[in-house]
Parts: sequence; C-alpha cells; structure tokens
Amino acid sequence: MILVTGGAGFIGANFVLDWFAQSDEPVLNLDKLTYAGNLETLASLQSDARHVFVQGDIGDSALLRQLLAQHRPRAVVNFAAESHVDRSIHGPEDFIQTNIVGTFRLLEEVRAYFGGMDDAAKAAFRFLHVSTDEVYGSLALADPAFTEQHRYEPNSPYSASKAASDHLVRAYHHTYGLPVLTTNCSNNYGPYHFPEKLIPLMIVNALAGKPLPVYGDGMQIRDWLYVKDHASAIRRVLEAGQLGEVYNVGGWNEKPNIEIVHTLCALLDELRPRADGKSYREQITYVKDRPGHDRRYAIDARKLERALGWKPAETFESGIRKTVQWYLAKSGLGGTCAKWRLPRLGGQAVPIIGVRFQLCEFSCSAKTANSAGSCSAASACWASWWRWTAMARMDCAVTWATLLACSRRCGSCNRR
Repeated sequence: MILVTGGAGFIGANFVLDWFAQSDEPVLNLDKLTYAGNLETLASLQSDARHVFVQGDIGDSALLRQLLAQHRPRAVVNFAAESHVDRSIHGPEDFIQTNIVGTFRLLEEVRAYFGGMDDAAKAAFRFLHVSTDEVYGSLALADPAFTEQHRYEPNSPYSASKAASDHLVRAYHHTYGLPVLTTNCSNNYGPYHFPEKLIPLMIVNALAGKPLPVYGDGMQIRDWLYVKDHASAIRRVLEAGQLGEVYNVGGWNEKPNIEIVHTLCALLDELRPRADGKSYREQITYVKDRPGHDRRYAIDARKLERALGWKPAETFESGIRKTVQWYLAKSGLGGTCAKWRLPRLGGQAVPIIGVRFQLCEFSCSAKTANSAGSCSAASACWASWWRWTAMARMDCAVTWATLLACSRRCGSCNRR
C-alpha cells in the first residue's frame, strides 16, 4: 500500500486514477477536502476495496500516526498543498499552515514511522514530495530553462511556502536519513481541474458568455504539462529515483498565456460554436496584472529523461484538445454537474453552486429568481469572484448565504 496525501485534488486524484489503471496495489488517500478537493473525481473507486479514503489534514499529527501504524504504507506521495497564487496573495496564512507546517508534521510522523521499520522495510520505503517550478522564480526571455541546480527565488507567498517545504524535505533526508524524492513540475492542465486556473477558467467563462480575463499583456510564459503525463512521471520517480534527488517534470511546451487563450477559443469555435456565429476571442478582456506576476517559467526535464527514461506522451496540441473535449462533455450535454465545496459557511463545509453556475449554464438572474435584487446581485458577485478567483475577499456586498439561498431558489441546473 502507498499513502497519497491530497489525493482528491486535481493532480492527486488524477494520480490515484492513473495508479489503479497501472497497478492493483492499494492506496490510502488522505485529503482535507477543501474547496479544491472533489470526491466526485474518484467516484469510479467508490466500491473499490483497493482505495481507502480518509478525510483529514496532514497537519493532524495524531491522525497521521494512527494511519501509518494501521496501514503500514511502503511509500508516501505528498500532493497536499494550497496551490493558487492569487489566493496566496489575498490570504497567505492557509499556505503557511498547509504547505510549511503541514509538511513539517507529515515529515515528523513519517520519520518516527520509518525509524520503527526493520532494515528491509527501510530499504524499500520512499517519501516523494510533489512541488512546483515556481520555487525557482522568474526567467527572462533569453534565460535557459530551470534545471534542478537553479537557485530558489520564490516571488509569491505560495511559491515561498512551497520552497520552504522543499527545504524541509531535503533537510530530513540529510539530517535524519529519510529516503526522500522531490519533483518540481510545470503548469498542469487536464481533466478535473478546479476552474480557478487559467485553462478551465477560460473554458467555463467562454461557455457562459462571460469575459475571458487576461492579466496584463498576456505575454507571461509558462511550460504546460498534461496531468496524466505528470502522474506517469511521479510513478517513474517513485519506482526508480535516486534517494535525495530532485527531478524537474515538464511538458516542453513553453507558451504565453494569450496564446493559450487563443488556442482555447479556436477549439471552442470548432467544437461548440457560439450561437451568434462570432468567435470566442471577442470575449477576451485584458485586466490589471496581479502583484509580483512572474514573467516566464520554463522547465528543463532532461535529467528525468536521461536518468529514468521518462518523457511526456502528449503534445500540447493533443492534450489541450482532450481537455476541452472533457469540459464540453461536462458542460451540459449529458454531463453531470461538478460538486465542489467552499471551505466554510457558518463553520460548515457546504456544496458550492458556483461550478454549477458556470459549467451547467446555471441561471440566477433577476428574472428567474429575484428577491429585492439580491439574486441578480449574487449572480454579479459570483461572476466577479470567478473572474478574480480570490476566495479570501470579495469586492461586493452580497454574502455567500445570499448567493446560496438565491441558487436554491433557482432550482437545478439548466442544460443547453
């Protein structure tokens, strides 16, 4: 058995699904189920005895101790993290608690567990920490891509918290002999992505007839990695990586954000044309750049290819087409509404209507459910939040309670 933390999130869940496509080895899946965790992604495993799901926090030392003692995993793969840059800017504390304190507590419990193993079990055990290329900072256009030797220069609270977690993992290897591996990946995309990141946000906004917000001039460059390729890279590093080593994982797809948006618009024009015959490009809206926005990331993944024989299977062209097709299948033509969750509302986690509002063309306008204008205000507020993806603060007066009450009155999803 392996322990996967954060296995209901975007990358973690894709890894779990891919794991069972390749192996019958059981997975103990620990996930806190924050707003970005979605058990619907793992619905196909609901009655699968190989998959053991536990809702919990990597910062809960007692729970970790119990799970390790009970299930005796041979490896830990740590995906658990807060990962959205905009959210880290507006509310960095959750990133510090999860990415730094949580990783520390996980390492401490794993260290104690590892210390109680016999020699054979120790030789086979691995702790794989999944991290990001954002820890390396920003590149100029002419700079070579990030290698594993590039110094850390994080520029956001998110990347700083991940850099700290990477350093802790390294320290636990060199100080305590914990058999660790670290991967630093580029921007992932693919199925089941929470629609706050660039690619899914553009798709759902386009389909909803809403603006496609592009930061600054749109020329920020990222390397794009199909999530199933990332899952295969992690499997390979877990299988054969050298202890204490770092492996960069990239897709060899450097592209400016505006090119990504144009590609998405072209695919949607082809696969789901607008009723008025116009291009989705007309919905592109340039907005003020976010603070400290890194200009370019680029991953050099040659070490992983040389040492372990891994390289991505998908081109960007094939991967992005699969991604758009997946979202279209979920957008109302026989697809089901995604069920995401807000972190809290009155102290309770509650189903969120927002993804329904977007993916299923959910209508909460004044004419369908007006209560002294509150519903139209709620709709506008949600659209504003969706555009800026800042859960920590909202630039409108309507409350989440109003939004949810309005959504309930609107009824179920309306499909095209």
